[in-house]
Formats: sequence, C-alpha cells, structure tokens
Amino acid sequence: MTSTRTRARMVERLRAEGIRDEIVLQAMNAVPRHIFVDEALAIRAYEDTPLPIGSGQTISQPWVVARMTELARAGRELGCVLEIGTGCGYQSAVLAELAKDVYTIEIVEPLGRTAAATLERLGYSNVHARIGDGYKGWPEHAPFDAIIVTAAPDHVPPALIEQLKPGGHLVIPVGRLAQQLIVITKSEDGATARREIAPVQFVPLTRDKRDD
Repeated sequence: MTSTRTRARMVERLRAEGIRDEIVLQAMNAVPRHIFVDEALAIRAYEDTPLPIGSGQTISQPWVVARMTELARAGRELGCVLEIGTGCGYQSAVLAELAKDVYTIEIVEPLGRTAAATLERLGYSNVHARIGDGYKGWPEHAPFDAIIVTAAPDHVPPALIEQLKPGGHLVIPVGRLAQQLIVITKSEDGATARREIAPVQFVPLTRDKRDD
C-alpha cells in the first residue's frame, strides 16, 4: 500500500474521530509524515500514535497534531504563526500548509538542524527555523496570529501571551504529571480567556539553564 493511500486512510480516521476543519484535514493529507520519522519506523508513520524521534523527544500522534492545528486556526486564515518545539518538523509542515509564515524554535540542536533540512528538502520555504529557548518566544516576528507549543511547561510563558496578536489563539499543554491542553484567546483589548480542552501527555518544555 502506498504512503499516499495510507495517509488518506489516516485522514478519514481523523475525520471519524472528530476533526471537523476540512482545511486542516487537507493539510494533514498533504504532509508525508513518514519522511519525518526514522526509516525503521516509517511503516508506522500513519498510525495514530506518537513515535520516538531521538534525544528523548517524540512526534505527536496525528490526532493531536490535527486537533492542536484546528484549535489554533479556529476557522481563520493564518498569516504569521509561532511554533515552540520544532522536533522533527512535522507540525511545522502542517502549519506551513495553512499559514503564510511559520516561525519555529527548537532547543535541542541536532533535532532542530535535522528538521530544518527536512523542511527545506520538502520545499517548505515559508518555515523559518532557529535553535533557541522557546519559552521566550520570537519577539522579532511578533505578534502572531496563532502560537502552538508542542512540549509542556508547568505554567504558560508570559512572553507567549505578550506575543499573541489580539484575536489570536495560543494552544499549549500545561502541567507536569497531570497535563491539560489549553487554549488562550486574546481579545482586542488585550484581555485573555483560558479554555481547557483535554488531558494530554507531552514531553516537558526544556529551558535554557543559563537563564535560570
């Protein structure tokens, strides 16, 4: 069975499991997930499960990627998006199918370099990657229409709220042992509203210890 057919089956499963945004589903269908995992794991790339990508990190299961993207998009066109935790680059690629520009930060240098090379090889010229501490965001390119965080801090980084555009959505897992996926929405007057979505399990957000 070709990866194209397997990917289409993954998308149908996502639709059946509650992903409603057809634009997000199209993006999930467009991105070759098997390219972002080790060749030995490629046969499992379209299973709805996280997979190891090295350095103690994982690629999130497709449903989580789709749901977080759906929450970030919230039915809007996206211009500038920030991702904290590039990992292997898969979530970056999905966002790149939807947004004008994606800015993505990875603190683990080997992962970040590999992801950037993969994204470049696949032609995602609208993804801008750097190595750094995502806790501080990327103020030079703020404000962002949406921010997605793919690792869990124990609290919401204030810099990310500050860098969120009014009307924008921050999608982030929060907690250590018990984590919740939450969405923070910023109103036009700068006030924020927080909504809990579901319990999740992400790797912890790594900080630059030199900033402690």
